[in-house]
Amino acid sequence: MISRTPLRSTPFGVHIIFVAVLFTLIQSSKQDCIWYGVCNTNVYSHSQNCPYNGTAKEMPKDGLELLKQRCGFLLENSENKFCCDKKQVELLNKNVQLAGNILDRCPSCMENLVRHICQFTCSPKQSEFMHVVATDKSNDVEYITSVDLHISTEYINKTYKSCSQVSVPQTGQLAFDLMCGAYSASRCNPTKWFNFMGDATNPYVPFQITYIQHEPKSKGNQFTPLNVTTVPCNQAVSSTLPACSCSDCDMSCPQGPPEPAPPEPFKIAGLDAYFVIMAAVFIVGVLVFLMGSFLFTQGSSMDDNFQIDGNDVSDELAYRENDSYFEKLGAQTESLLEAFFTKWGTFFASNPGLTLIAGASLVAVLGYGISCAEITTDPVKLWASPNSKSRLEREFFDTKFSPFYRLEQIIIKSVNLPQIVHNTSNGPYTFGPVFDKGFLSKVLDLQESIKEINANGTQLKDICFAPLSDDGNAVDVSNCVVQSIWGYFGDDRERLDETDEDNGFNVTYLDGLYSCISNPYLCLAPYGGPVDPAIALGGFLPPGEQLTGSTKYELANALILTFLVKNHQNKKDLEHALTWEKKFIEFMTNYTKNNMSEHMDIAFTSERSIEDELNRESKSDILTILVSYLIMFMYIAISLGHVKEFKRVFIDSKITLGIGGVIIVLASVVSSVGIFGYIGVPATLIIVEVIPFLVLAVGVDNIFILVQTHQRDQRKPNETLEQQIGRVLGRVGPSMLLTSLSESFCFFLGGLSDMPAVRAFALYAGVALIIDFLLQITCFVSLFTLDTKRKEENRMDICCFIRGKKPDGITNNEGLLYKFFSSVYVPFLMKKIVRASVMVIFFAWLCFSIAIAPKIDIGLDQELAMPQDSFVLHYFQSLNENLNIGPPVYFVLKGDLVYTKSSDQNLVCAGQYCNDDSVLTQIYLASRHSNQTYIARPASSWIDDYFDWAAAASSCCKYKKDTGDFCPHTDTSCLRCNITKNSLLRPDEKEFEKYFPFFLKDNPDDSCAKAGHAAYGGAVRYSNSHERLNIEASYFMAYHTILKTSADYFLALESARKISSNITQMLQGRLMSNGVPMESALTVEVFPYSVFYVFYEQYLTMWSDTLQSMGISVLSIFVVTFVLMGFDVHSALVVVITITMIVVNLGGLMYYWNISLNAVSLVNLVMAVGISVEFCSHLVHSFASSKSISQIDRAADSLSKMGSSIFSGITLTKFAGILVLAFAKSQIFQVFYFRMYLGIVVIGAAHGLIFLPVLLSYIGAPVSNARLRYHSQVAAEQETALAGIL
Repeated sequence: MISRTPLRSTPFGVHIIFVAVLFTLIQSSKQDCIWYGVCNTNVYSHSQNCPYNGTAKEMPKDGLELLKQRCGFLLENSENKFCCDKKQVELLNKNVQLAGNILDRCPSCMENLVRHICQFTCSPKQSEFMHVVATDKSNDVEYITSVDLHISTEYINKTYKSCSQVSVPQTGQLAFDLMCGAYSASRCNPTKWFNFMGDATNPYVPFQITYIQHEPKSKGNQFTPLNVTTVPCNQAVSSTLPACSCSDCDMSCPQGPPEPAPPEPFKIAGLDAYFVIMAAVFIVGVLVFLMGSFLFTQGSSMDDNFQIDGNDVSDELAYRENDSYFEKLGAQTESLLEAFFTKWGTFFASNPGLTLIAGASLVAVLGYGISCAEITTDPVKLWASPNSKSRLEREFFDTKFSPFYRLEQIIIKSVNLPQIVHNTSNGPYTFGPVFDKGFLSKVLDLQESIKEINANGTQLKDICFAPLSDDGNAVDVSNCVVQSIWGYFGDDRERLDETDEDNGFNVTYLDGLYSCISNPYLCLAPYGGPVDPAIALGGFLPPGEQLTGSTKYELANALILTFLVKNHQNKKDLEHALTWEKKFIEFMTNYTKNNMSEHMDIAFTSERSIEDELNRESKSDILTILVSYLIMFMYIAISLGHVKEFKRVFIDSKITLGIGGVIIVLASVVSSVGIFGYIGVPATLIIVEVIPFLVLAVGVDNIFILVQTHQRDQRKPNETLEQQIGRVLGRVGPSMLLTSLSESFCFFLGGLSDMPAVRAFALYAGVALIIDFLLQITCFVSLFTLDTKRKEENRMDICCFIRGKKPDGITNNEGLLYKFFSSVYVPFLMKKIVRASVMVIFFAWLCFSIAIAPKIDIGLDQELAMPQDSFVLHYFQSLNENLNIGPPVYFVLKGDLVYTKSSDQNLVCAGQYCNDDSVLTQIYLASRHSNQTYIARPASSWIDDYFDWAAAASSCCKYKKDTGDFCPHTDTSCLRCNITKNSLLRPDEKEFEKYFPFFLKDNPDDSCAKAGHAAYGGAVRYSNSHERLNIEASYFMAYHTILKTSADYFLALESARKISSNITQMLQGRLMSNGVPMESALTVEVFPYSVFYVFYEQYLTMWSDTLQSMGISVLSIFVVTFVLMGFDVHSALVVVITITMIVVNLGGLMYYWNISLNAVSLVNLVMAVGISVEFCSHLVHSFASSKSISQIDRAADSLSKMGSSIFSGITLTKFAGILVLAFAKSQIFQVFYFRMYLGIVVIGAAHGLIFLPVLLSYIGAPVSNARLRYHSQVAAEQETALAGIL
């Protein structure tokens, strides 16, 4: 047994040895790796790997240190053998950093992506999921040109999801807009992204990597798909790397309240609530009125048997002796005013020569002030209050940064060109007609011609905005920012003819265009930046749609050329730009007339064009205004006369007096402008155009009342002409004073408006009305006296040196219009059924107007401001049709923030470690609800990009050896920065201060995409005081959604302010909770700024401003009427009710005639209140002064006396002049002057001559016993005097 053991053990031991040797041989022949080392560098400086079929090799220690930077997870099990060498690891880190420049802000995204890169680069088991497809040789050295990589769809999908929301702060776009090849973020998907990363045509890929996807847990015949562990973007990668921020990962965003449902229209039973409510009010009101008028009152003969001679003063026994205090006070006020004006009129009628000389001298002195007057045409100074929020914010922005660029823009629309269908290997693509090769060539010719425009030595390169040029050095025109489709081709015409082939399909310039439109960052323009297709293309969006990721820009039917010109706060620095812009407009005008292709429709504008066209418009409509005034002058001059016989037509006419009255009106306007010229209050074109119209309405009415009252008056025995005129003025003077003071106070209180144009108009109008009244009761009285003497001496009008034949007898009697009113119109109107019908109809009109007035549009369509023949009007129309992007909006952050402190940084930034409610996070969240917030894109973030730039300091930051000053990162002679980081992987406080200026000076490129000079060079204002970096103010730029209507613009402003207010409250609250003193915390503020805000801010409070202005004006009229009518509250209320109805019904007219509520219409509404006084106060004063007893008799008496004067003095005068305004070239004249003036006159006349007399017959002031007794005493005194004479 013992001897057998060795014999049996020998073969067994040999067997064990054999197996061991065989296993070793098998192990040595196993192909763990597919490459090792770098064998070739191609023409693009890409390193290509050596094929290798052996096992993994040990990595040296310095290589392991390099591997830890990005691929530390490969070293978890103390692994030190890999299928890559140190050189490959260096290349891996370098290439990954390119992606890291964009994706490092989201750690889980970057970690997920890098893990598979690390695996296929260095995994010791490469052959399990990779194999070599193709190799090539160079100098007999073989290198790999193509590999297949088997990968799990689960990994691809999760990695894509974790990266899909990563943003690029510089542009407000998503990372996949830059990293998915020809596909934008919206068109990208996991397969397209990984295919792009492996595509050898990608300039960053050294060889072809074909990703072959497998479903989870599936295995091929030979390969096990790579399925790397991933981390969701809302989870931290490790204890040192946080989760992605909200702006890069939707799942990290705080869950806010659900979006509120859009407000439902205010309805009752499915009908418009305003109509239902006002219909109910109307029905109830009419029923109450009709019952009160017919059922509860006994019939009376008053309706049909009233007297209109005004002489039915009954016996004193009819009056109560116990007069009230206010009745006595009213009678005394009336008697005092009448006595005063009687003496006043007698004096100035007795001294006409001295009066006229003194008046002319005073007007000349005051009018000389016009030479000092300044007319404001700047829209900002016209419509924005100097103390308005938007004006102050604009000034802050312009001062701290620089004014928004001057835009020179051309919109070129295709005409009668078909769409282009281009067949590709991906199927047919449809392109808009503007991409026709010939069309594009003509656009390039135009673009280059504009670049060569020479305006007295000034060219585009001398004034353009060139963000990447060095300050102080001459700018090449290629460095100018031009947003043009030709930027995709580098302004090179020959690239239109380049062709290639793809699977049997022709690859042409259209394929290149499609790629560039999909990803503008692949085709940078000559100036060094991208061309945004939303800015360079137009007409690609259906009406009502907003930009989305899936927008088909290639369907554009318009090209837009935008040239950015530097703007300056100091207007003197704009001289060269203004000169060039003028030459540009001349060039474009000539081009569109003589050189434009038949397939083009071109609209263009420059920054100066709007103001130029407004000035031209004002001058072009001067003739229309003059014709309007001339017609009114002629009517006044002719209608003032009272011609009884044809043979006395040249004697009885009052052409000279009418012209004198008109001259007095104009003299008051001239004096008003002169006074404010001395004071220094700027005038506006509205003053020149509107105030003469207003003063004519008021002044002419007073003239008619004075003259026609005299014409109907009989001179008393032994009464001189001067005494008669004084007595007539005593009778009508209080009424003239009432209307003039009411209107003046109305306008002076209107001067409280914050809007400069409204305030200037109100002040100028108030002073002009007072001067007009003073000149009327002085100079016009003197003129009237002289003219009456001329008539009595039978001298010809105008040619007063010619004496006519003496008439048989001179008697004053009523004119034809007066007879019509007293004999026909008044009896008809005072019938009971007619009066009731009038009340019902006007009440229905009022209710209807109240129901529709709230629906008046707010705003001013900018197209209306332009003349119909203006090229700017054509531009506005084309802009609304073709522009598909909103204006930029800047969120300005100012105040005492310490940006070197991490806690303050977290209040602002949107990346790692930043607060969930930080400034940029809130703006980002707002952009996700663009339909409500009007914010289309997240804001650019200099602070996040600075952190990313500092993280890549080894390739992005350099300084000069000798001085330590900034050096461009492309300068190889400079040293690299070594920036010390804090625990949040950001520069520490000292390093932040030191290198922040470097960041703002560094130009971006492929290797350093986050350099800040281009995007943020003008976005941050900082200083180094007391060895501390002090950032005084900075802005974060976003974009509004497409804004087309006035409502879009002011709602966008309102939304931006709401966002900014929330951010400001957050900042101040957090700072105070962090221990910052309240005084310092409250200096921190965020406000939004966009170039249009200053014009549209007024519309945020337009309704409240309008109601306030109307309320103040009506209140002032009530107070003045109450006092001057002898403290008669009834009369004051009647005037206020009628004026309010006129204004409300004018509002109803505005709705149905498409007149929007804005500053211009507000001026007209204020003026309407003033003119309405003329329609009401004279009649009400006459009613209160009537000597009749019953209300119907007094209403009839007042209408008979004043109706013809109101009708001829205001209604007909204005109607003739208004009709001419319909032929004005300016649309703003047609809409806001012709339509509104016509409405004011027609509605005012209807209320003054129809409604007001009827209203007085119902609720007019009761008979004043004291006033009647006064009239009786005056009549008795006159009879006694007459008896004594006889």
